[in-house]
Amino acid sequence: MENPSPLRRWLSKETGIAALAIAAIFLHLILRYALRLDTPVASIKAYDLPLVFALAVGGIPLLLTLIGHAIRREFGSDLLAGISIVTAVLLGEYLAGTLVVLMLSGGQALENYALRSASSVLEALAKRVPSVAHRKVDGTLEDRPLDQIAIGDIVSIFPHEICPVDGLVVEGHGVMDESYLTGEPYLISKAPGSEVLSGAINGENALTVRATKLAVDSRYSKIMEVMRDTEQRRPKLRRIADQLGAYYTPIALALAVLAWIVSGDSVRFLAVLVVATPCPLLIAIPVAIIGSISLAAGRSIIIKDPAVLERLDTCRVAIFDKTGTLTYGKPELVEILPEPGFDADEILALVASVERYSKHPLAGAILAEADTRGAAPLEVSNVSEPPGKGLRATVRGTEVEVTGRKIAEQGGAELPPFTGGMEAAILVGGKYAALFKFRDRPRTESASFISHLGPKHQIKKLLLVSGDRESEVRFLAEHVGIKEVHFSQSPEQKVELVRKQTEPTMFLGDGINDAPALAEATVGIAFGQNSDITSEAAGAVILDSSLGRVDELMHIGRRMRSIALQSAVGGMALSIVGMLFAALGYLPPVAGALAQEAIDILAVVNALRAAFPAGQLTDY
Repeated sequence: MENPSPLRRWLSKETGIAALAIAAIFLHLILRYALRLDTPVASIKAYDLPLVFALAVGGIPLLLTLIGHAIRREFGSDLLAGISIVTAVLLGEYLAGTLVVLMLSGGQALENYALRSASSVLEALAKRVPSVAHRKVDGTLEDRPLDQIAIGDIVSIFPHEICPVDGLVVEGHGVMDESYLTGEPYLISKAPGSEVLSGAINGENALTVRATKLAVDSRYSKIMEVMRDTEQRRPKLRRIADQLGAYYTPIALALAVLAWIVSGDSVRFLAVLVVATPCPLLIAIPVAIIGSISLAAGRSIIIKDPAVLERLDTCRVAIFDKTGTLTYGKPELVEILPEPGFDADEILALVASVERYSKHPLAGAILAEADTRGAAPLEVSNVSEPPGKGLRATVRGTEVEVTGRKIAEQGGAELPPFTGGMEAAILVGGKYAALFKFRDRPRTESASFISHLGPKHQIKKLLLVSGDRESEVRFLAEHVGIKEVHFSQSPEQKVELVRKQTEPTMFLGDGINDAPALAEATVGIAFGQNSDITSEAAGAVILDSSLGRVDELMHIGRRMRSIALQSAVGGMALSIVGMLFAALGYLPPVAGALAQEAIDILAVVNALRAAFPAGQLTDY
């Protein structure tokens, strides 16, 4: 039987206690006011028995947790709630004690709603790679566990399978999608001698590979190791309620004790604590968070870690992955450089006609541009694709060849200087005719989004980090206006860059190679739906791949933090006023409870504003 995750166990505990408290209060009201069962049972009235049961079953585990906090000198708002529970029990105020149990457990359950755990990320990583590999022995295939695959073993990778090992292709031709691992947006051609990486997705053709590393030493396993290390080293950041509670709790306790000492009346101690019950912290802040989560969900933004909403407005460093984040994540034909005597549109029609029979990674970009320009397909014959030589065919009696820069130059062609990106050299009738240039096009809103982060969101430092080549990364950086560039970065290097930042950091990425950095950052935002693993590692997921949604998330976070602080600080200020009246004897416990209820309602009503947008949520 599968063991539940720590997250599920925690959620089950908190939710169960809250449900028990609600049931006990409901049964108490029926017994007391409907059935009027006030017969004492062991000095406890019958209608209080459900409350006593709830306090015993639900309150004791909570109190044990709070005692642990006190031993570690972590004095938050929940500690004050624990003292309120104990005081209520000692004075026979079982309903008040159960209400505090409900507030404490319910608030924690609300905050933990949809909270992701480190184990879920590692579990998703482990599930993504096959548990077995198709090892070839004496011409036959046998499935073997990955830990039994040795260096030098021959492994078959079927179409659309995830590559289980790092190795070299020994047989077959095809393509692999390595974008999740390397950050490059292209399907990579594979032929005998080509390197393959574990975790890459195979194309439509089967490949035979010789393993060059053990499974534990593979590229994919290294990413898992970095992820584990990141989760273990991640610092625990204090939440808003904890920060405010650290000040509020000592003040409330000091007032309660002082009132008792000066007056000599223990009732005043209880009266102060009743007014001091930190509902604005326990309920109003979670209500603001849940309201903001709902608001974000309506804009295709999934909040997986509620703490993201509190931390976003504190971030002063923004780190961006390139592919799929500031770019569209797919190559496009951006320029055709024809030689004198050749027409760009005519060459495009010839090449597109040939590429309709190709599985080359850039064929889709060529065909898309041809469709845009309205180039009609031409009759093609004698199509061939010699390994490492490019694509050849005859179009209306003319030989057309699509190849690389090196091969064209070896044939005597003089090509324009290399300026980055991917290229295809076109030969027509044996003569060099044109150079096709491809790029992963920047998003139209990238430059304006980047430029507004400093003035509007107080981002002091911008970094562009990618596993892609230097020329591509620098091209994008110049286009969008980012000065600090890091290229050819591995997942380990991305994590180190995040760790080196001295201020709260926001990281945006979309590939598996970004997952460790997303988990390490103060706020990790996954862009798009390319990877379940990336989504698990991030605190928030932008589903529709729009930088405008990122800006909306930042505004939702700022607004949530502002409303939560208004509700909590305002509620605490009113509570302190009430505590002073209670300490002076002007507010007895019953009246204090009513006053606290009024304060709670004001705080919660204000917190509900977080669910409703106020005007535009973007400002660029």
